[in-house]
Amino acid sequence: MTGQTMMWFAILMSVVALLYAAFLAKQVSDKDPGTEKMIEVAAAIREGAMAFIKREYRILFIFVMAVAIILAVANTGALKLTAVAFVIGAFCSGLAGFLGLNIATKANVRTASAARIGLTQALDVAFRGGAVMGLCVVGLGVLGLGGLFLIFSGKFGTDVNNLKDVVLPILSGFSLGASSIALFARVGGGIYTKAADVGADLVGKVEAGIPEDDPRNPATIADNVGDNVGDVCGMGADLFESYVGAIISAMVLGATAGLNGVILPLLIAAIGILASIIGTFFVKTKEGGNPQKALNSGMFVAAGLFVVGAYFVIRFTVGDGITLSSMNIDALHIWGAVVVGLVAGSAIGMVTEYYCAMQRKPVNEIVNSSLTGTATVIMSGLALGKRSTALPLFFIGAAVLVSFSLAGLFGIAIAALGMLATTGIQLAVDAYGPVADNAGGIAEMSQLGPEVRERTDSLDAVGNTTAAIGKGFAIGSAALTALALFSAFREQAGLTSIDVTRPEVMVGILLGGTLPFLFSAMTMRAVGLAANEMIVEVRRQFREIKGLMEGTAKADYARCVDISTSAALKQMIKPGLLAVVVPVIVGFGSKAIWGDAAPLGGMLVGVTVTGVLLAIFMSNAGGAWDNAKKQIEGEKRCSINGTGKGSDRHASAVIGDTVGDPYKDTSGPSLNILLKLMSVISLVIAPFLV
Repeated sequence: MTGQTMMWFAILMSVVALLYAAFLAKQVSDKDPGTEKMIEVAAAIREGAMAFIKREYRILFIFVMAVAIILAVANTGALKLTAVAFVIGAFCSGLAGFLGLNIATKANVRTASAARIGLTQALDVAFRGGAVMGLCVVGLGVLGLGGLFLIFSGKFGTDVNNLKDVVLPILSGFSLGASSIALFARVGGGIYTKAADVGADLVGKVEAGIPEDDPRNPATIADNVGDNVGDVCGMGADLFESYVGAIISAMVLGATAGLNGVILPLLIAAIGILASIIGTFFVKTKEGGNPQKALNSGMFVAAGLFVVGAYFVIRFTVGDGITLSSMNIDALHIWGAVVVGLVAGSAIGMVTEYYCAMQRKPVNEIVNSSLTGTATVIMSGLALGKRSTALPLFFIGAAVLVSFSLAGLFGIAIAALGMLATTGIQLAVDAYGPVADNAGGIAEMSQLGPEVRERTDSLDAVGNTTAAIGKGFAIGSAALTALALFSAFREQAGLTSIDVTRPEVMVGILLGGTLPFLFSAMTMRAVGLAANEMIVEVRRQFREIKGLMEGTAKADYARCVDISTSAALKQMIKPGLLAVVVPVIVGFGSKAIWGDAAPLGGMLVGVTVTGVLLAIFMSNAGGAWDNAKKQIEGEKRCSINGTGKGSDRHASAVIGDTVGDPYKDTSGPSLNILLKLMSVISLVIAPFLV
């Protein structure tokens, strides 16, 4: 069987994923949307989400066209087709986000409606809604890369030189397009959701003393919209970028082995798609059961099937092994690198869960610190976040060392792919969270019975844990993907080594180390500015709309939605340009002054080290603050004075959660994309720096 014939297996699996996603979307759409009030609330959320995404995509269309023109003009000969690959990559990323958002805004109200019947039915709808996002990401990723590879390899040939010098540099444009959309989707969505969330919490919960998702709160619709544009569309774009980046970096590093070394990453990804689809059938629970166990069952089954399937695919594709850059690599070693990546990703997820889950020691420390006020809540959360960086970095480092010892630089790329291969179900579990969260909000605003809210709260509590694990998984995969992309960049740029004793390289490392701090400061400031405007508006409505607090008048939800939308689209531009422009300036500047790309390589080292650490710190601190607040809110069921909602402890925890919101949902996750995007841009311009 020829290599190009085997490629059709990957294409087939991507099409199966998209068809199954369409089937699940149809199943969700056919569910009962509930009462007229539920439909009305859900329509407002959907309208706000779609309005934001359309306005964002109009801005991104201009950006994509401008970059495509630059790529077409800057490249020569066949490499001008990089612009075509870039546009297709951006389109696939944007389409995956749009499809996921579209079904999530349908699944939320149907989950709330199903919760009137039972927990089992609600879990089924919420998970199916999340699965559409996950399957669209992997399906479009493999279909886009596989389809372009078939077209360009058929046009330019599949010998080693053509693959290295023409086909794969063109395909790098696909990854660049995905990364560009991911950055703006993650930053824009993160600013949107946290501006609304901060305004809703500080004025609604702390000042007005009303419950979360209370219909009297003007920011509550914007808050629910934000869950979709940030945690569904933004996370989907984030993992789409990591997924594509891991595949393309492994393809570049495998090119010296010829066609089999290039198509192997796509075939491994295809097995991951099949395993993820099968895993979705195991996400089931009985009434009164634990939704977390149901979700874990699906992920464990998918992981087990993938490990077995990957072994046979590797054996079938490369036989006993392949030769890469004069290095003979046994097929079993390649499979070992896949397993190493998968195990490292799982370990990082477990560590993240330990630091962020309710009733665990770290979160209990924050809960206990709330007895002495807001300052101690902030201090304990910051300390927890910094402490939580050690173990994930240990697992990432171990994965790098073991995978390199097994299969060299190609092993690192394959480990990154192993970590991401079951993205189809990993993202399904992650996207399930905001669907469940929205369902709870709709239940509250529609004034459904307490038993319904109890069921949606049960789903949401699991969703908070899956979201934290998902962020840890995204950070770990970003680190390995960035290292794989860095290795691919080094090969393309002709750098045999990077000498850190060179002053210009050391300056590059320092510059790279500074960028994540500057970038996160820009995104935090953006949330602060948008939240300030939101707080002023919510206070105005409480003050000026007669009967709002009594429940006899309706809040102006549209005004708050518009504030979040305008602020997010305006504030996402500067951080985005920082990530795009700096690698280009440093790369061409270092080539012109010092004759090579070593300073750019140094910058990538610096941005990867501090970016990963800062992302873990911010995501885990924010997740722990959030669950500490929720744990205190749960104390209302206890007969303990001074606890539960409305207490001083609760107010302190809400402030901690408010600080942590942009940490975990805007700045932290956006750093994943910063370090990957800078690596992808460096890879794309590498041929000009030799």
